[in-house]
Amino acid sequence: MCRNIKTLFNFEPPATEDEIHASALQFVRKLSGFNKPSQVNEAAFERAVAEVSEAARKLLTSLHTHAPARDRDVEAEKAKERSRLRFGS
Repeated sequence: MCRNIKTLFNFEPPATEDEIHASALQFVRKLSGFNKPSQVNEAAFERAVAEVSEAARKLLTSLHTHAPARDRDVEAEKAKERSRLRFGS
């Protein structure tokens, strides 16, 4: 599950709300062990996702770096190449 959580800081364009929410969802799924919670746990699960999303948003807006922003397309190509080398064509 957690391998789907991607680095969101220092990219151009910046992380979207959807990306932040998706990372929070993956994090809460990993912590809880639920892919989809039962009805009785759904409210707590959704609240946790919202709180983690908010914490991630605050973190991303408060971080600073002198490094140039990374290009999403270039990083995606590097990841594809690493995958190709690791797993073959």
